[in-house]
Amino acid sequence: MNDSLDISRRDILREALKSAPFEGWTEKLLTHASQAAGYDPLMHKRAFPGGVIEMLDFFIAEADRHMLEALDADTLGRMKIRERIAALVRTRLEQQLAHREAIRRAIAVYMLPGNYPHLLKTLHRTVDAMWIAAGDTSTDFNWYTKRFLLAKVYGATLMVWLRDDSEGQKDSWAFLDRRIANVLTVGKTIGKAKERAEKFGDLLTRQMRNMAQ
Repeated sequence: MNDSLDISRRDILREALKSAPFEGWTEKLLTHASQAAGYDPLMHKRAFPGGVIEMLDFFIAEADRHMLEALDADTLGRMKIRERIAALVRTRLEQQLAHREAIRRAIAVYMLPGNYPHLLKTLHRTVDAMWIAAGDTSTDFNWYTKRFLLAKVYGATLMVWLRDDSEGQKDSWAFLDRRIANVLTVGKTIGKAKERAEKFGDLLTRQMRNMAQ
């Protein structure tokens, strides 16, 4: 994708985020966002040919990018591994604080029939980016286990954060620290990881459906 189209996508997303908390993520929103960004009202069809779900995938990719830009390798390198993960998750969510309602609305879209695979794909992409930034060099079953476990931590923390009205979201960060201490342990077998991944996927689905109501 060329740079000019990337710029257009970011412009349209920026405008969409202003209205999504009130209107939800719809094709109508994309049309209005394109126009508000100074483009032809139908520019979104070129920028996001896959429609709303493609815009949401791009939204998450952009959030991942901003997270990585905020925490460079030198900063993370001075931390212990669990501190790195905590810093990445916290930074990821803190940067999106202004968009919490838009994220709730996005979850509603992801829970529609046919869209759930996109949710799993973007979740994997996010936790993979976090582990790479944290310096993970694991291979074989350790690679999969670490990403599953972090998805469990991140997904659960996201659910708490979306409803957290405590000052500075301190309840979310306390929850995050507890989850990291309890979940990110070593010595997991791939069999157990697969079994827990299935259970976690079911739980995450139920939680997100509740958030979408």
